[in-house]
Amino acid sequence: MAAAGNGHRPEVLRRETLANNSRLLILLSALGMPFAIYLLVTGSVVPFVVTALALSVGMVTMSLHQRKLFDLAAAGQVYAMLVIGCLLTLVDTRLGDAGLAIAVMGPILAALVGRTPLRRQSWVMLVGVIALAGLASMLSLPAVSIAESVLMATNVAVFCAATAIVLQTANRINAAYEVYDKSQMAAYRHLIEHVQDGVIRFSSEGDILLASRSSEQLFGCRRYELSTSTLSDRIHVLDRPAYLKAFAEANQGGRTRTFEVRMRQDDARGARNVPRFIWVEISLSPVVDPDRVEHHHEVVALFHDVTSRKDNEIAMVEARRIAEEASAAKSRFLATIGHELRTPLNAVVGFSEMMTSGIGGELSETHREYAGLIHQSGKHLIEVVRMLLDMSKIEAGKFELQAEPFLVQDMIAPCLSMVEAMADKHNITLSADIAGQLPMLVADERACRQILINLLSNAIKFSHPNGKVTVSLKRQGQSLNLSVSDNGVGMAPESLERIGEAFFQVQDGLSRRYEGTGLGLSIVKGLVDLHKGTLRAMSEIGAGTTVTVLLPINGPAIKTEETGSVTPFRKEPTAAQIHPWQDEKRKAQ
Repeated sequence: MAAAGNGHRPEVLRRETLANNSRLLILLSALGMPFAIYLLVTGSVVPFVVTALALSVGMVTMSLHQRKLFDLAAAGQVYAMLVIGCLLTLVDTRLGDAGLAIAVMGPILAALVGRTPLRRQSWVMLVGVIALAGLASMLSLPAVSIAESVLMATNVAVFCAATAIVLQTANRINAAYEVYDKSQMAAYRHLIEHVQDGVIRFSSEGDILLASRSSEQLFGCRRYELSTSTLSDRIHVLDRPAYLKAFAEANQGGRTRTFEVRMRQDDARGARNVPRFIWVEISLSPVVDPDRVEHHHEVVALFHDVTSRKDNEIAMVEARRIAEEASAAKSRFLATIGHELRTPLNAVVGFSEMMTSGIGGELSETHREYAGLIHQSGKHLIEVVRMLLDMSKIEAGKFELQAEPFLVQDMIAPCLSMVEAMADKHNITLSADIAGQLPMLVADERACRQILINLLSNAIKFSHPNGKVTVSLKRQGQSLNLSVSDNGVGMAPESLERIGEAFFQVQDGLSRRYEGTGLGLSIVKGLVDLHKGTLRAMSEIGAGTTVTVLLPINGPAIKTEETGSVTPFRKEPTAAQIHPWQDEKRKAQ
């Protein structure tokens, strides 16, 4: 156990105590050695043996301590005390002599400076010493030739030395833990006083025992002005029941509780007369003492000011409400404008078509050309208005699906014929790759036709002249895979991630090459989401784009038991992630 640099830690004090014991043992042995030598010359061997053994143990344990073998040094001191006690017990065969008392000092010393293994070993050795003393007393072994006075003096001297070592050890260890406890209390007090959140400690009766310095800033008053009643009065009247219930659960039930309340904050400077309420998160932690039989516990409360977070939450809710209102207003605006434009545009397209057909009379070539341009522009505007109306319906959740079973392969040819004129204009080749034995799809056929036409129109528009656009249809697990591929201009990864955003186009500004409103793929994304399907896109600049639509075979509410599961033999290539359309999924109401 490393405890470097702090002399007040118990481990360091334990090591210093071991060193002091070794020094004390060497000193006492050195002082008693002349008397032991004198008694040895007069014929008494036991004092010399005990003194020499104590001196040797002191020097050895000091050496072990200097080599940082602290556990071995502690074991040497404990074993030496047990061995010396055993030796004196065997010298005096009477049961209950001073040697046995010295041996009892061994487990006491082990309890003070040793670890658990040494403590267990010391008690085992003590039992052995007692057994030897009892055996020697019962067998009446011949006593060692030593004068009674010398034996008594030796016993007293060794017992006093052992007692001095144990007392010195106990005093040092006790001082170590007192210092340690004081340092711990000082550290805790420093932590409480300097923590940013307010800390209040309640007694088991609910009285305030301690309030931190930071609570003064939180409540706007001095800490000595706080009491149980004043603290309750500070809590908003609507939040008091929650506070009292949580405190009772912590105080009586011993359960930790965290909740948020509104609390009055005073103005310490008196600059304002109107009280200010702040949001505070309160964490109640009961101080559970298993030794106490009382049902009430002390409670430590931590008060954290969360007013800024609450203000941000309110601002976010308000911003969301404003955004939703703006989105609804935009949808209403688009729907109104679309309906207002559709009627005059139908008249413009109809009359221009009548003029080109000669119903109102023959036109000159110039007038016929002008009428054709008017007819073409009117049809383009009608298509734009139709897309605006569809998008506004989808955003408002008013686009109703008429889901019925139909064969998807039957709509491929009509959709290709509808865009054939556009493809011929750009010299684009159209082809279809339809798998066999396809199941019927439960979906809105009109919406599926619109999805396919928008994908085909988009692919033709961004294809190179003499390019190729391919429509593929196959089953993929519980869905039908409808893909439209081209070998046109392609898109960059950052543009690919924004597919499905309304009015988004890769080329912005007045210098763009391709016409359009940027609503085609956003409508496709909305219709696919209404069917609970998935829209995927893969593209590479200059190599073309593949847009894939996965539609559940059994419709939006797919039934697995009727559809079954199909394990693909190969993995589909990972498609780029599509950006959420308007950050929400539109659902039909």
